[in-house]
Amino acid sequence: MTLKPKPATELISKTRLRLWLKLLKLTSGIEATLRRRLRDDHDTTLPRFDVLAALSRYPDGLKMSDLSGYLKVSNGNVTGIVDRLTEEGLTLRVASPGDRRAQVARLTPKGRAAFDALARHHETWVDDLLTGLSADEAETLTRLVEKALAAQEQP
Repeated sequence: MTLKPKPATELISKTRLRLWLKLLKLTSGIEATLRRRLRDDHDTTLPRFDVLAALSRYPDGLKMSDLSGYLKVSNGNVTGIVDRLTEEGLTLRVASPGDRRAQVARLTPKGRAAFDALARHHETWVDDLLTGLSADEAETLTRLVEKALAAQEQP
């Protein structure tokens, strides 16, 4: 009995599926380590870090709805985190200049300093976790992932 070769489309499909599973395993492992280190070393959470990181990119602040869209989480999740960060003096909420009903969240100087310290640790941790890749390999992988992301964003 002669086995028929598998069609090329089936082979690439299986290859892409294996790639997805490996990417998922990699990102899940990195995320779990980051969550643990943020909790154990800094008594904070990854969602809090993500909010601080987003606000650090927008010195004038972000509307709460824009912040939740940026982070791809619900308004309720963002509101609770920003409320707690505000109580700690790391963020503040002010009325939006163009819409008094909307609020803008921004970092305070204390929040900027806290984020900068966390960001340095975060970068070191990620660098350590990806130490198996050379700089050229990391750049190549980045370009390939960007290519996949661009294809995903097309209609």
